[in-house]
Amino acid sequence: MDYNSSRSHLVLKEYGRHVQLIVEACVRMKDRDKRNEFAKELIELMGQLNPHLRNVEDFRHKLWDHLFIMSDYKLDVDSPYPIKGREEIEKRPKRLPYPQSRIKYKHYGKNVEALVAKAITTEDIDKKAGFTQCIGNFMKLVYQNWSKENVNDETIKNDLRLLSKGALVVSDDQDINSLARANRMKKPREDSNNNNRKGSGGGKFRHGSGGGGGGSNNNNRNKHFKKKRPPM
Repeated sequence: MDYNSSRSHLVLKEYGRHVQLIVEACVRMKDRDKRNEFAKELIELMGQLNPHLRNVEDFRHKLWDHLFIMSDYKLDVDSPYPIKGREEIEKRPKRLPYPQSRIKYKHYGKNVEALVAKAITTEDIDKKAGFTQCIGNFMKLVYQNWSKENVNDETIKNDLRLLSKGALVVSDDQDINSLARANRMKKPREDSNNNNRKGSGGGKFRHGSGGGGGGSNNNNRNKHFKKKRPPM
């Protein structure tokens, strides 16, 4: 018996064993013209076996690359596209460095730290004060979304002071509650809409209960159709 362990390595499994055997037979052809014609017919077969590649841009270019890969880059034919070598196709991408920075307050996130660093470098005093107020607003909104409960303004101001190492200070006359207040106003509106929907459903229930009076009509009908007792 012919076991898979004794066969050659299956390079691209999506094409199957038979296509790879055909590719190997194409490589062994000595006549170049016949080999070119055979390679074109093989490309058509590969396209029929993998119709999902038609959605890929330049899918025929992809098929030709697959053909050369399955031939172990030994196929010598006239390709309508530039023939890529092993080094170009199997080239590994460069490793991307993973960010190693630590977030001091994870519930605020990395964006808050970036905003704080940007505000510290702002030279205009008025812009810096407005920037600080915006950061405080955003920090309170993020804190409430994280903890699901209200937070004291002094906690936000103290955290901002620690994040900026004392460079950013929110004054008492600055409002850092506008975003959190707007976020709270949205929720009661949604709850009232849900209650209205429930109330409309309850109206149907009351209408049905009111229609229960029809039970008395049914009793009257039953009395009307009762058989009279025969006289004694």
